[in-house]
Amino acid sequence: MESFIRLYTGMSHTLQRRITVEDTALNYGSGKVEGLFATPRLIALMIEASAQLIDPVLPEGFVSVGNSIEVDHFKPSLVGATVTIDVKITDFENGRYALEIKAYDDFGQIGSGKHSRSIVNYKSFMNRAQSREYGNYVAV
Repeated sequence: MESFIRLYTGMSHTLQRRITVEDTALNYGSGKVEGLFATPRLIALMIEASAQLIDPVLPEGFVSVGNSIEVDHFKPSLVGATVTIDVKITDFENGRYALEIKAYDDFGQIGSGKHSRSIVNYKSFMNRAQSREYGNYVAV
């Protein structure tokens, strides 16, 4: 698969969100500290920012899907803080876009990660997923 011409190395996007109670470790079941920003929510925001970078420039009928993610969440953040996610395309190889991600709150960097995404034809991808799920069975 070739790279899509409107996507290029160095292309970037920024996403910001204010941390709410719904974003906490207690809500996600990922910890017992009240008011603490959850790592699963950080990962979800990193993936969301990556999709927002890539998907808007794709041709009709195409979407990006995640292949892998590696995240280090090394500083805590509390409810009320603003989290900023910066994502940048660093490479394209074997049909996958490599992305570098950095996360900040109001006081500095709180995390970083690497993520890869592939571009797929939505209908073909969903057909493959349904074939895998249902095999020889007919969906009712």
